[in-house]
Amino acid sequence: MLTFSEFVELCSVVEKISSTLEKTARISAFIKKIEDDDDLYNTILFLMGRVYPEWSERDLGVGIGLVYEALRISTGVDRRTIENLVREKGDMGLAAEEVVKRKTQTSLFSEELTIRKLREVFDEMSSLTGEGSQKKKIILLSELYISCTPIEARYLTRLILKEMRLGVGEGIIRDAIARAFGIESEIVERAYMVTNDYGRVAVEAKRGGRDALLSLKITPHVPVKMMLAQVAESLEEAVREIPHLAVEWKFDGSRVQVHYADGKVTIYSRRLENVTNALPEIVEEIKRNVREGVILDGEVIAVRDGRPMPFQHVLRRFRRKHDVSKMVEKIPLKVYLYDIMYDGEEIIDLPLRERRERLVSAVKESDTLRVANQTVTRDPDEIRRIFDEAIKAGHEGVMLKNLDSRYIPGKRGKNWLKFKATMETLDLVVVGGEWGEGKRSNLISSFELACLDEYGNLLRVGKVATGFTDEDLEELTELFKPEIEYQEGKKIVFRPKYVFEVAYQEIQKSPKYESGYALRFPRFVRLRDDKSVEEADTIERVARLYEMQFGKGSSN
Repeated sequence: MLTFSEFVELCSVVEKISSTLEKTARISAFIKKIEDDDDLYNTILFLMGRVYPEWSERDLGVGIGLVYEALRISTGVDRRTIENLVREKGDMGLAAEEVVKRKTQTSLFSEELTIRKLREVFDEMSSLTGEGSQKKKIILLSELYISCTPIEARYLTRLILKEMRLGVGEGIIRDAIARAFGIESEIVERAYMVTNDYGRVAVEAKRGGRDALLSLKITPHVPVKMMLAQVAESLEEAVREIPHLAVEWKFDGSRVQVHYADGKVTIYSRRLENVTNALPEIVEEIKRNVREGVILDGEVIAVRDGRPMPFQHVLRRFRRKHDVSKMVEKIPLKVYLYDIMYDGEEIIDLPLRERRERLVSAVKESDTLRVANQTVTRDPDEIRRIFDEAIKAGHEGVMLKNLDSRYIPGKRGKNWLKFKATMETLDLVVVGGEWGEGKRSNLISSFELACLDEYGNLLRVGKVATGFTDEDLEELTELFKPEIEYQEGKKIVFRPKYVFEVAYQEIQKSPKYESGYALRFPRFVRLRDDKSVEEADTIERVARLYEMQFGKGSSN
């Protein structure tokens, strides 16, 4: 049975390693020795800062406030002292480690934590709902802290808050599994793309090796990583790149993946979150107009008077948990479907032209449910005409797709190119903020932004305080309040959870921020809560866009 202290020892070593290859080797050696399948499954998820797969509906429901309270109860250290330690350390995990060092009480009945015990407690916490659930979660969490050594408290806290700070992403986990069980990394990656669960992939690799991974297939009601597009510099470039070209509108909406099988409809967002309950009218349209036994890819847009409403309105629908019927009336939706991954069997390896035929035969169109129009052409003038039509209709531009291409889950490549009318923007992680003044004193009125380095560390690139309406600030303040790690005067530090799309006049070199860059005149475009922190833009892209300002480099 794997102890939590053994897992923590691995984390403490990996955290100090900068080399990707060495991190991979350490993790590979560790997981190869794990005998119990459940321990292996949990170790893989925990290393990635996940208690459950991203797409799972289960969630601990534990925010920073509950962690503060559990630490206070379990150690006897007052909240103000804990907050000061978080401010001093800049990391809730390191603060928890210091707090547990100072604890004034111990339990005679505490036992050594194991990975299995953690899983049992997490499952119990995630099942708690309704009145009194928060108090029960605090008690369970307090008991864990009482059993923790100081360094265990560091990683327990980070795991609960989904921020392990190990620099271990999907690529390292993929290569570690491949190395541990002697399987090509490409096969490991494909198994992950169709299961969305590296824990399961590791267990299958351990049990049955290469053949077991090759046998894994797409399954209805388990989301598949969505195929992604690259930016086309020009329509002419797209024509050069793609010999057999199909053109579709690029909708200003939110990506969805629709599963309809076994009499049940499940709808996932781009982040693979289950948003089915927020879209009851779409569920009914699918049941009435789609052949059962399919997984479809498409876009949801909000529509009023025949025109698309801003993207944010769709996200409001996705986030709605109560009084959903009122939002159905207030924000009507349409779905445009443009691909199919499963039709009684996995079909991602079929070329797009064949998948398109399957899609058209599976869907009966209605006012709410449409198959996206597709035009097969390599004529730049015709493509420009379709582009202009899309812009006139209120959308973003066009998608240019290779009719010979397979559906490649989770991959961004030149088989799908997007061409938009708007200038380049950046998707950046919100890491801090500041309370406003005067009538906005109760609102967070500016936000600090960061990009990612190659290890997943956050590097600040500036602040954004323009582009917000009062309604935006009210909604964002409510959204970010639970993510406040600590405050100092008007300044706030957030647990990184949300991404903003930001426009700017230019990118400048700047020693003020650790990224080495700063955005000049940044402007808020929209909240991208359809994107995870891991999908935010990298320092490499910031540097490339900086060079492009001077006519160097390429956005691809």
